[in-house]
Amino acid sequence: MFPFGNIKPIFYEELTYSDDTNFFAWSYTGSGNYGRYAHTASVLTNGQVLVTGGLNVAALNNAELYDPLTGVWTTTGSMNYSRYRYTASMLSNGNVLVAGGFNVALNSAELYNPSTGMWTITGSMNSIRSDHAASVLTNGKVLVTGGTSGIPLNHTEIYNPLTGVWTTTGSMNYARYRHTASMLSNGNVLVAGGYDGIALNSAELYNPSTGMWTVTGSMNYTRQYHTASVLTNGKVLVTGGYNGVMLNSAELYDPSTGVWTTTGSMNFTRYIHTASMFTNGNVLVTGGSNGVPLNSAELYDPSTGMWTTIASMNSTRAFHTASVLTSGKVLVTHGLSNLGVLNNSELYQP
Repeated sequence: MFPFGNIKPIFYEELTYSDDTNFFAWSYTGSGNYGRYAHTASVLTNGQVLVTGGLNVAALNNAELYDPLTGVWTTTGSMNYSRYRYTASMLSNGNVLVAGGFNVALNSAELYNPSTGMWTITGSMNSIRSDHAASVLTNGKVLVTGGTSGIPLNHTEIYNPLTGVWTTTGSMNYARYRHTASMLSNGNVLVAGGYDGIALNSAELYNPSTGMWTVTGSMNYTRQYHTASVLTNGKVLVTGGYNGVMLNSAELYDPSTGVWTTTGSMNFTRYIHTASMFTNGNVLVTGGSNGVPLNSAELYDPSTGMWTTIASMNSTRAFHTASVLTSGKVLVTHGLSNLGVLNNSELYQP
């Protein structure tokens, strides 16, 4: 199911430094209460980070909060359903919506209220799905796209936070999962790549005002398990992924033309990695796998189209999360290392 064999089902804290320079860029912070990977992390309006679910042999339903002011993790209310390969979306009212995923195949959804630390069940999706994508639209509704229910899906649906109800909307032209979905500055949603039995390079746009999908330019490379970041100039940067081989290629989508152009390649091939946008417009890519979990990190500069290798993380990790904190630091949490399932976390200081 996942690309590593012999995964150690443990609560593991890897605390070795890969080189002396890492200490200045990457530093360990408090360790979580549970080892996990294939989880989600959401930055709450109070600046704390909510980490939920994931996998550690079995699917998890526990949740915990990271406080950037103290560096300490505390447990909070558990979800009603164990799940991994699901989505988590920050709503405009400050609540967090989680939807779908796998334990058994799920269509359930639930809401986390930061003021109470409790989860409440909300309306279920019309389709069971995992490995899907979720996008918060400009009107506050949540668009969920694709995924798999055992077969790849092209179904999409919208959650209305005011009613707690899901309604179906236009279907994509291509069934896909392990894809990306990016909110463009014009309010449209760009879906790119993914998998339907083979890796895809197709891309399409959702228009919330019509509920319809239109095909746009295809990427230059087929890819799944990649990342997509909306840059400050409105273009979308796609990095890495897998299509039978691990990729280091990167490309840019221009919404004004609907065309993809290649840009500088990363220094390392990687997939199941993370990408984080800084306020200066640069993009930080961390970890992932090239057959084994990685600790390498690199920065993309949109003004030059080039990647620069920076200090490596202290732990190798894939299927992890990365969150940009209000301080501008990046919190990387949990994941799979080459030694097992991690509960540790570390901070990058730009």
